[in-house]
Amino acid sequence: MSDCSSSGSDEDLDPELELLDELGGKLSKWTNYIHGWQDRWIVLKGNILSYYRSADEKEYGCRGSICLSKAVITPHEFDECRFDISVNDSIWYLRAEHPLLRQQWIDTVELHKAESGYGSESSLRRHGSLLSLTSAASGLSTASASSFKKGYSLREKLAEMETFRDILCRQVDTLQKYFDNCADIDSKDELHRDKVSDDEEDFPTSRPDGDYLLNNNNSSKEKLFSVDSLKGSLGIDFKGEAITFKATTAGILSTLSHCIDMLVKREESWQRRLDKEIERRRRAEDAYKAALTELKKKPHYGGPDYEEGPNSLINEEEFFDAVEAALDKHDQIEEQSQAERSRVSRQMSLTPDTYSSISTQKYLTKVEEMVQSHMTYSLQDVGGDANWQLVVEEGDMKVYRREVEENGIVLDPLKATHSVRGVTGHEVCHYFWDTAFRNDWETTVESFQVVETLSDKAVIIHQTHKRVWPASQRDVLYVSVIRKILSTNENDPDTWLVCNFSVDHDSYPPSARCIRAKINVAMICQTLISPPEGDKEITRDNILCKITYVANVNPGGWAPASVLRAVAKREYPKFLKRFTSYVQEKTSSEAILF
Repeated sequence: MSDCSSSGSDEDLDPELELLDELGGKLSKWTNYIHGWQDRWIVLKGNILSYYRSADEKEYGCRGSICLSKAVITPHEFDECRFDISVNDSIWYLRAEHPLLRQQWIDTVELHKAESGYGSESSLRRHGSLLSLTSAASGLSTASASSFKKGYSLREKLAEMETFRDILCRQVDTLQKYFDNCADIDSKDELHRDKVSDDEEDFPTSRPDGDYLLNNNNSSKEKLFSVDSLKGSLGIDFKGEAITFKATTAGILSTLSHCIDMLVKREESWQRRLDKEIERRRRAEDAYKAALTELKKKPHYGGPDYEEGPNSLINEEEFFDAVEAALDKHDQIEEQSQAERSRVSRQMSLTPDTYSSISTQKYLTKVEEMVQSHMTYSLQDVGGDANWQLVVEEGDMKVYRREVEENGIVLDPLKATHSVRGVTGHEVCHYFWDTAFRNDWETTVESFQVVETLSDKAVIIHQTHKRVWPASQRDVLYVSVIRKILSTNENDPDTWLVCNFSVDHDSYPPSARCIRAKINVAMICQTLISPPEGDKEITRDNILCKITYVANVNPGGWAPASVLRAVAKREYPKFLKRFTSYVQEKTSSEAILF
């Protein structure tokens, strides 16, 4: 029994729907303003769209799903790879790897929505004709009840029309019977006439009593039929029937006139209701547009339309406020974590004398070029024609900026000078370069990894920075080298230098998750020693480190120029003070490292 029913249901299924059983693929889904776009495994089955963290985690259940029956699929206006799926207040922001794949997803989702939605042609075929009949009957009864709920007079008039129709039908039946009987008598008369002799012509004569006589060939008279007998057999009162017929038709005309009048009045009433509904809809649309305008003015929404980009819904002032609030939150979190965590590095220190043989010479050649460039230009005075502007001055620290823009992107070079007592240039550069101490003082880095070791003094590092919403997340791939530059003049101190500059590497191509920034940074330090009195040993009180920090950063992407400059002005002095304070604390109880 069950086998028969199941096979029957399978045969009723639409063949096209069987092909649309389940589809899956990888898309980037907007999660929140902290993590941004994340790869997710999207599954489309029937009219249900679900997503999982990955294809391997399907057995653990989906992380979310939406029904496509009332979904709205919207391709993004500017992003060729993005499309949004919204159901009421729930919105999924999705991105494909390329525009063609996006269009394939949109077409497939629309097809599933059309073929699997309730009330579609295929849905009605699956549920059978009974659904259509029931729906039609219920719709008719509902319409009738709503239309005549208050129209009792119209209903009574319709009942009168039914009565008049019955009367007319009976009258027509009576007349039809009369005409049928007349036709039968006439046919009998014709048959009798045929029996009369052809050579005699006899004509009926009328008698006073109303009988008709026909003279036959024997001159005998025979009675054929009587009008009274016909009237008696049928019982028809022609005068009465005519009066009734006239009254019935007059009643029908009167009732129709009354119905028309009521329908006209009802139409006027419905027209007034329609006008009111149109006015209500217009006010609702105006309120919706006003609310949408207010929503666009608010910067705290975490959708991708509010993040960094030339078409962002956030204006420049709101963008700056959001970035500043996010940076303050990062600082607060970092202060708490610094107070709680131990001074144990989460990254292994580099192992000396472990070199990679892949493209090492190419990178080392570039290292020499960058070191020479910084020694030549970075130590030049900020005066003259260099157009350096002093933007921050706090004690011995001064920060200069030179405004440069290229294709709308801010590329302002920054130069900071500082003097720190009690540490040497070697110590400052050592803690700045060695990745074993990176997480102790660097608060903007989310994660980093040593990609390749070029030498005991040069490595390639991939570094991902924390996201500052609404700006997009950044990563950077760079060579980091530490070098001691001997002085050519015996009266001048030696120079220690750490140079970080961006490179490309096959193992770490740019990803869709982050914007790849380009950097060229140098930390240049010189140690000045004031001779101690007498034969005393040199202590940290006799040491002063002069620091020159130069940064050329191309952030990539798009963000307002005023925001980038304001953030750089705020963050660079904080970074330099935080780092030098860390070095002073770290070396206070250690032997001096010249």
